[in-house]
Amino acid sequence: MTGGDPAAIRVAGLDVRYPVAHALRGVDLSIARGSFVLIGGRSGCGKSTLAQALLGLLNEADRPGAPELRGEISVDGLRPGRDPVAALATRAGLVFQNPATQLFNGTVEEEVAFGPRNLGLTEDEIARRVVYALGAVGGEHLPERSVRHLSGGEQQRVAIAASLAMRPSILILDEPTANLDAEGTASVVKALAGLQRELGITVLVIEHRLRPFQNRAERLIWLEDGRVALDGAPGEVLDQIEDPLVGGGPRRCGGDPLVSLQRVTVGYNGQPVLRDCSLTLRQGEFGALVGVNGSGKSTLARVVAGLLRPWQGRVAWHGGRQSTGQVGFLQQNPLHQLVCDTVEDEIRFAPRNLKLGGDGVDDLLARTGLGELRQRPTQTLSVGEQQRTALAATLSLRPRLLILDEPTMGQDRLHLREMMDLVQALNEQGQTVLLITHDRELVARCAGRVWEVAEGRVRER
Repeated sequence: MTGGDPAAIRVAGLDVRYPVAHALRGVDLSIARGSFVLIGGRSGCGKSTLAQALLGLLNEADRPGAPELRGEISVDGLRPGRDPVAALATRAGLVFQNPATQLFNGTVEEEVAFGPRNLGLTEDEIARRVVYALGAVGGEHLPERSVRHLSGGEQQRVAIAASLAMRPSILILDEPTANLDAEGTASVVKALAGLQRELGITVLVIEHRLRPFQNRAERLIWLEDGRVALDGAPGEVLDQIEDPLVGGGPRRCGGDPLVSLQRVTVGYNGQPVLRDCSLTLRQGEFGALVGVNGSGKSTLARVVAGLLRPWQGRVAWHGGRQSTGQVGFLQQNPLHQLVCDTVEDEIRFAPRNLKLGGDGVDDLLARTGLGELRQRPTQTLSVGEQQRTALAATLSLRPRLLILDEPTMGQDRLHLREMMDLVQALNEQGQTVLLITHDRELVARCAGRVWEVAEGRVRER
């Protein structure tokens, strides 16, 4: 399987079974060198497990909760599980679904330079690779920024750049556009297509947002229940599986004011992100915040939620001061708010601590599609399942205001539609919602009022 083998990746009879779930069932794949391939499927179908298996990241048999693996894998002539992960890392790069889990340096420049520096390259070559990699993902303005203070979309770009800087022959990306705006998505798609065309890199993209890649990729592999269900030209496969985001249209509510930002200025490390910003959310309203990556949308949400104190201005809750449980905040990274062992424990945690009663847990499990996962450890869930668990836990607080920060992360269209159907139903019952997203279709479908964050300011569209 080395030398002149036309396949960059070969998988034969791959079966992955966790103590609590069967992730992959007898998968057979052959991916040609220099090809651009998409892998899609519903949340929890085994896509991320496949990516980790290809890099030998599932082969720690003595680790608690480690899966049982059967089958054969070859990646550029190396065998994950037999050959060292360090050797695989020089041939194949992996960008994880959650970019924050693989960023650990102080600045963006240090992060992107870390891999090449560990290869023993000269400083001139390292500098060239940093410039090239950041340019490829539209991150030329980021080198001096602190990794900790990047937006989710900016972290995504940096994680991709760090992998590109290693110049791998195979590049595997797990939802590379999950947190990116339209411009960032187009930049990444173009960069990946250029790498494949100009350098002959084999590109394997695992995604829920498949349409942006349709005209660049030559093949789409669709997984269902851990098996290959469809394999063909992207357009043909998408026509068979894609669900439209149908549902009720947006509504505008004229209720009394609920919360107002009054001339708020705020930022990090002495650098302002938002300046003199004002907006008012009304009771029962479904509002949306839009804007490019790094514009300050999540910062504004943290101010509203009381997680970040304004430097100037104030947050005014009408009809009384903000109280515990008044705001439910679903963050971009669900791992930031999952603290219990199982799905059911997570949903019961806040009501139990706040003495709100446990009624409604079964209903929340059912309405978020988690009924069969109630006893699953949260750390074994896919990112989409973790996102839905965090949403159910947030809703268990019965908040007056529900803030959803990029809820599309890790969600296939079916589960996203079901999630937003639930949120819209709550909105129809009087729940105030603030949605932060790059998904224009989602905004058009759900939001009755839209604010754009740009250049530190907020304006209603």
